[in-house]
Amino acid sequence: MGDEKLFEIYAKEQWMGNTISVGDYLFDQRIIPDFAFKVIKVIPRGEVTITEDTRIRLKGDERREIKGIRYTFSDIVGHSEVKKKCKIIIKYLRNPNTFGEWAPKNVLFYGPPGTGKTMTAKALATETDSSLYLIRATDLIGEYVGDGAKKIHELFKKASSTAPSVIFLDELDAIGLDRSYQVIRGDVSEVVNALLTELEGLHENKGVVTIAATNNPAILDYALRSRFEEEMEFKLPNPKERLEILRKYSKKLPLKLEADIREYVGKTEGFSGRDLKEKLLKAALHRAILEDSNVITQKHLEDAFKAVPPKSSPPKEMFT
Repeated sequence: MGDEKLFEIYAKEQWMGNTISVGDYLFDQRIIPDFAFKVIKVIPRGEVTITEDTRIRLKGDERREIKGIRYTFSDIVGHSEVKKKCKIIIKYLRNPNTFGEWAPKNVLFYGPPGTGKTMTAKALATETDSSLYLIRATDLIGEYVGDGAKKIHELFKKASSTAPSVIFLDELDAIGLDRSYQVIRGDVSEVVNALLTELEGLHENKGVVTIAATNNPAILDYALRSRFEEEMEFKLPNPKERLEILRKYSKKLPLKLEADIREYVGKTEGFSGRDLKEKLLKAALHRAILEDSNVITQKHLEDAFKAVPPKSSPPKEMFT
């Protein structure tokens, strides 16, 4: 029952003073952003304010992902090589006992922004019915000495207790820069050292896969990068994939699209999947709504495209 007591302390530190009732969600603001605990019972009935005397009990796995959409691999356009490599992760998460010391524990996703790294992590969790912990690397930096390391160890302990689990660390380079690029501050170094400890497997963390993401693997600290046994590259979509992405998202628009999206396949070289959705289709939709139009026209699409800032090419060494 020690874990229950620990959770109660952890909960009170965050939610003291909150007034709650059945059905409310209490968001975890510390180490598991975008997740929440649902209030399923309150005594006495009605609204209750959390105080020092409040008793908080966790029933089963009431942690839920509130934000975002559930994805499967059928939602991901392209990235055939990544999907192929992910099969081993899927097999492990579905049956961790068969791998022993040969488990695929640490994986690095890299490539330009908006190419599907987070979507793939979500799909892995969905396909394997795993717990998903979405974390920005900078959120692991604590306010005081020791906070960062504590967050790291709590994160992996929670993931292990809810295994199978996927930990997705986004923007890894924000804390894991090579020493030649900057002098790492003490608080950042503390986080990196704690992360290295977990990635090295000093704790078994059975059924837990850690996926880190970066736009630029070349600038990662070597000690950190070397802990990932597999690296998977996410490339910008080719013309065929851009057309498929445009068609897929066009079907989800709340207004009918009366325009030839094929015209933009060639124009959008260098666009990521997110660019196609957010900067082209969404922008065209908003223009149509502002004009009180019932459809999205070719003009709306063209005006949205013209408003997209020109893209600069990343240096060649960025993704080596």
